[in-house]
Amino acid sequence: MNAPIDVSFFQRDAKPLTSYRPYWAKRFGTAPFLPMSRAEMDQLGWDSCDIILVTGDAYVDHPSFGMAVIGRVLEAQGFRVGIIAQPDWQSAEAFKALGKPNLFWGVTAGNMDSMINRYTADRKIRSDDAYTPGDVGGKRPDRAAIVYCQRCREAYKDVPIVLGGIEGSLRRIAHYDYWSDKVRRSIVVDSKCDILLYGNAERALVEVAHRIARRDPVESITDVRGTAFFRRSSEDGWFEVDSSVVDEPGVVEPHINPYMTTSEQAAAQGQSCSKEDAANGVAPSAGADCATGPNTAESAMPAVQPIQFMPNLSLRSKAKQPPRDKTVLRLPSYEQVKSDPILYAHANRVLHLETNPGNARALVQAHGEGATARDVWLNPPPIPLSTAEMDWVFGLPYARGPHPSYADEQGSHEGATKIPAWEMIRTSVNIMRGCFGGCTFCSITEHEGRIIQSRSEDSIIQEIEDIRDKVKGFTGTISDLGGPTANMYRLGCSSPEIEKHCRKPSCVFPGICPNLHTDHAPLINIYRRARKLPGIKKILIGSGLRYDLAVKSPEYVRELVQHHVGGYLKIAPEHTESGPLSKMMKPGIGSYDKFKQLFEKYSEEAGKKQFLIPYFIAAHPGTSDEDMMNLAIWLKKNGFRADQVQTFYPSPMATATAMYHSGRNTLTKVRREMRDRDEETVDIVRGEKRRRLHKAFLRYHDPNNWPLLRDALKTMGRADLIGNGKHHLIPTFQPMVDGSYQSARKKNSTPSAGGKTGLGYTTNQDGKAVALRPRKQDEHALMEPKSDVRFRGAEVRGNSPRPGKLLTQHTGLPPRPGVKPRPAAGGKPKPKR
Repeated sequence: MNAPIDVSFFQRDAKPLTSYRPYWAKRFGTAPFLPMSRAEMDQLGWDSCDIILVTGDAYVDHPSFGMAVIGRVLEAQGFRVGIIAQPDWQSAEAFKALGKPNLFWGVTAGNMDSMINRYTADRKIRSDDAYTPGDVGGKRPDRAAIVYCQRCREAYKDVPIVLGGIEGSLRRIAHYDYWSDKVRRSIVVDSKCDILLYGNAERALVEVAHRIARRDPVESITDVRGTAFFRRSSEDGWFEVDSSVVDEPGVVEPHINPYMTTSEQAAAQGQSCSKEDAANGVAPSAGADCATGPNTAESAMPAVQPIQFMPNLSLRSKAKQPPRDKTVLRLPSYEQVKSDPILYAHANRVLHLETNPGNARALVQAHGEGATARDVWLNPPPIPLSTAEMDWVFGLPYARGPHPSYADEQGSHEGATKIPAWEMIRTSVNIMRGCFGGCTFCSITEHEGRIIQSRSEDSIIQEIEDIRDKVKGFTGTISDLGGPTANMYRLGCSSPEIEKHCRKPSCVFPGICPNLHTDHAPLINIYRRARKLPGIKKILIGSGLRYDLAVKSPEYVRELVQHHVGGYLKIAPEHTESGPLSKMMKPGIGSYDKFKQLFEKYSEEAGKKQFLIPYFIAAHPGTSDEDMMNLAIWLKKNGFRADQVQTFYPSPMATATAMYHSGRNTLTKVRREMRDRDEETVDIVRGEKRRRLHKAFLRYHDPNNWPLLRDALKTMGRADLIGNGKHHLIPTFQPMVDGSYQSARKKNSTPSAGGKTGLGYTTNQDGKAVALRPRKQDEHALMEPKSDVRFRGAEVRGNSPRPGKLLTQHTGLPPRPGVKPRPAAGGKPKPKR
């Protein structure tokens, strides 16, 4: 099936980014780096900045950093743009470093949500920050977007504030906040920004910037897609649909008992029958009439108000329905969703149904009551960028490196001032945006949307050549050609008309939509063309792979496995059981098995020893203890030992977060009264003890977890899994361990002096086994099984690597050539017994 035409219905009414008349300051030309100080402004000949961007990340002028993209896009429109990166938020002085912006502030917390950046899934503060020079933590405040907006207002209170970034995007309506365990107001309210831009906001930002530049009051800019702002009253010309309550049936009247007399039926309704009472000499009640039989019992019922029917828009003919672009849905107010988890689940479901730019309606949510009440108005999502616009954005003159102010004494960014996030993407290329997978725990859909926006092949090749020619220290290896998903390049709906009207949250769940074309030929062509470039030795694929799509194109799997895998490939089945997978909207483990067969087949054809590294999530909504036990059994059966465990992290506005907060499955209709259907209720993993148990099942091989797992297995009636055989999950014996779990973020899994074995254990002075933690390589990397650990009571035999083999993070990989294993402390390596 052919790929859809690039210019779809989305671009019919969208104004191209390059069609605006440049601002007068374009005469100053292009800056090598956007200035971060007055001295740099003086060198550029600027007396002031038109726009000042405030970010929680270090400034790296690279298209993978959102603030650099926004800055260069605004610069290309003719504006003088300055950047204040990671300012001291304790006062407003740092926000005055570049002077007063002529037009507006642009504020973002950075490439990551500040709370997720600063805290672990267990709400423990992190000591590092990959977006900070030297990987130093604490350079941004909690809820950085709110703090930065307050300081900008304090510095120059009459300058408009435009808020953007993923932190603002995921908090645009009232949202559940995992760190405070409550529902917080829209960030538009808390930050007091003038306008919020959500999603990838180049189109909205260029429009807003030019309108502010021509002196339009920012409060008058209410018709730009992808924006959110305050409104005191409803807008004229809009048709409002009330969606502030869940679907509740009224009280159902009981059936009339045919064996009751008319008088008894009337008495049951608190009335009396006038004819029977008169015959018995009893004065009839006022307004009572005679009911002569069961068919006339309605006359004995109390008077009721007439029923008023409200029009159901879904049943109207299309000709009579109000236009969707003039329809606004009223969500439950902040006060309602704060006190009622069911209404919160309902509001979240409505929000996710209104994400397709082709048919989404505006949303409005009230905050406050009485005279202080204000509406947060959300316009429909932004129109996705065309291929030509994507090429323009990624083709801007990025310096592709950190700002010179971060360099060390030698002018290098490789030492103590290294920025890990830049180091990871310095030789990678982003080829597309968006994701139609719809995984409920992921925020990509809420931020970037599910419409794939792809660059042209020539634009991608040009960037690879720029990396080869301009990046200092380039060794010939491209670390990634990908995006949110590695293999969704140029995939999409085969029918623009269907795509326009579709409201499905995922194109690949519960199965791949028949309207979705899965032709990987454009991606294969890019891989082949890029490999032929002079000076390019290797191209790796580092982005996550959607394997259920990949198996539809065996030619793509062959191309990937034989040319673009560096020993191991990461994929994310996330779980093996249908319960949690259905709440994640992920395919069954059978798709993983199919991909694994192709992976091993093509690896063998190429004569390569390569391994799949699957990721799994613990404690996701809908996961029972039995589900985690079955996953642990699957891991042991397939020879995997989880090094780093990924625990479910309730990010703001995600569908799985709504499940976590409400206990309801928002993938189905939210009801006040639940029916006897399993999909309406969700097993929520709360509390440290149960979350720790689910993590322990993923790390079943860690002796620290064995006491907890023994108790749990006995409680679950699965004591048969406790024993010393290969078919058992955990042994009966217990070595002496420290009983704790330490993060692997700063550790190294390779052998070193001091008795480290590289096998996950070491020995103390008494010869007892002590668990070690390897270094974190990926978010939740895995190690191949280690067969050299044998226990005799609490002692370890063979507690050092086999001669000639270096055990690394993935011990199934071939040993590094020329590297000899270091013996354990106190002697030479012992021979294998």
